[in-house]
Amino acid sequence: MSQTPLLSVTGLDVRTAAGAALVADVSFRIAPGERLGLIGESGSGKSVTSLALTGLLAPGLSASGSVLLTGTETIGATEATLRPLRGPAASVVFQEPLTALDPLMRVGTQIAEPLRRHLALRGATLDRAVAAALAEVSLPEPRIARAYPHELSGGQRQRIAIAIALAAQPQLLIADEPTTALDVTVQAEVLDLLDRLVRERGMALLFISHDLAVVSRMVDRIVVMRHGRVVETGRPEQVLGAPSHEYTRTLVASARALDAALDPGETR
Repeated sequence: MSQTPLLSVTGLDVRTAAGAALVADVSFRIAPGERLGLIGESGSGKSVTSLALTGLLAPGLSASGSVLLTGTETIGATEATLRPLRGPAASVVFQEPLTALDPLMRVGTQIAEPLRRHLALRGATLDRAVAAALAEVSLPEPRIARAYPHELSGGQRQRIAIAIALAAQPQLLIADEPTTALDVTVQAEVLDLLDRLVRERGMALLFISHDLAVVSRMVDRIVVMRHGRVVETGRPEQVLGAPSHEYTRTLVASARALDAALDPGETR
C-alpha cells in the first residue's frame, strides 16, 4: 500500500489579475519524510508554486486546482483554515532573511512568537525553548536573542529564519532559495545545517533552487519547471545524469560549463 502524501498538488494554476498564467497544470506529491527539489531558471514558476501551497500568493494573483496539505485543501481556503497549517503542517524559509524578518523586533521575540502561538509556551518554559531553538541552529550565545536583524550577519539571519520556521515543529519545510543571498562559505554551512535538521527531525523538504549541484545534494527527487510547467521529474541521478527533456539538458550543460569556468585546472 502506498504512503499517504503529506502534500498533494494536482493541476495547480496561478494567474495574474489580467489572466496571464504564471503556473500551469503543475502536479507533484511529497510523502512524509521525503525530499523534493523544484529547479528551473528565474521566472520558471518555482517560487510562485511554493507560495500557492500555503495561501501566501501576492495580492492580484489567484490559484486554482487542488493542493492538499496534511489532507486539508488550501486552494480557496479561508485564513481561519490556513493559519493553523502555517507552522505545524508547513513552514517556509525565504531567500532573503533581512526582508523576511521584522526589522523592529528582537530576534528572540520573533522565535518566541510561533512557540507561543502553536505550542502554547509561556514564561520560563518559553525562554528555555527560545534558547534551545537558537542552540539548534548553532547560535547559542544569549546576546543573539537580544539582537535586531540588522545587527547580525547574513548567515546568522538565515539561521534565525530557519529557527523560526522550525519552531512549530512542521511536518514539511519549504526552503525557497535559502542560500542565494549568502557567500559560498556561509552557503555550505547553512546547507549542512538544513540537511542535519531535516534528517534529525524526520521532516519532509521542498527545496527550491536554480543551483543543480545544491539540489542534487539535498533531495531524493527532482521536478524541473519551465515557463510555469513541469517538464521532467525523476531522481537526481536520472534527471541530472541522463536528462530526457531538452530544457533539462540545457540546464545541466550550462551548470557544467560554469563549473569548468570556475575551475579551469580541472581535467576530464
